Amino acid sequence: MFAEQFPVAVRKTAVLKTELFPLLAAVFLTACQVEYHPYDTDISGEQNINAKNIARIEAACRGRQTVRFAMISDTQRWYDETEDAVKAINARDDIDFVIHTGDLADFGMRDEFERQRDILDRLRVPYVVLLGNHDCLATGERIFTKIFGEVDFAFTAGDVRFVCLNTNALEFDHDTPVPNFDFLERQIDGFPAGAEKTVVVMHAKPYSEQFDNNVAKIFQQTIRRFPQLQFCLNGHGHHFAAEDLFGDGVIYYECDNIGKETYLLFTVTGEGYSYERVEF
Repeated sequence: MFAEQFPVAVRKTAVLKTELFPLLAAVFLTACQVEYHPYDTDISGEQNINAKNIARIEAACRGRQTVRFAMISDTQRWYDETEDAVKAINARDDIDFVIHTGDLADFGMRDEFERQRDILDRLRVPYVVLLGNHDCLATGERIFTKIFGEVDFAFTAGDVRFVCLNTNALEFDHDTPVPNFDFLERQIDGFPAGAEKTVVVMHAKPYSEQFDNNVAKIFQQTIRRFPQLQFCLNGHGHHFAAEDLFGDGVIYYECDNIGKETYLLFTVTGEGYSYERVEF
């Protein structure tokens, strides 16, 4: 039937396409070096990074009233720009540590996390990483916890307590509380001696599509119970913003994605804080 309905030239073209497609697909995947297995969690290289770097941060900043840190976010896909950010931060000698507010990965794949980790490991100062919503895809949360650690954590730099939270509620089922109010209550009740101020850090801010906005106001009421809440930090939006979301004087600072070649630089002192948006 095929031979009767189609001329020879058309038949040859159809056969050629059928034979070439698998070959071309294989060449494409090989050339792009795509890591396309979404469930690979066999980690190579350094793990438990946040805990190790928190120990370094706390030791280096102990007893100080002034701390300065850089904030970056949403580095997925932008590997070259992330390398440039590391070089720019390394060129300074006045930064104590770096906070990455999440989304190292686009698809939650092991290769993405490892590649970003290996770039960030070139920083001369310690860094910590929060969980982003893209980091939750596939088995991304499991990979994240292996490489970086718990999704909710806290540390003290000088006299400032940094409370770092998973706020990616849309990526979790209702059996998992996001944000974790039990964790927040423990942090409030066990606020460490020597810490006087608080900075709350997250990936998705209240009233974003990722946040559980049924509890947005309760969340704000809860974090305002921390001693001297200075401000909040978030990523996810991919654009710089400084907003008083609840009209209570607590500013949420949102960082550009790294593709815009900027980072935020915060200095917290005994008298208050200042910040600047740094281009590189």
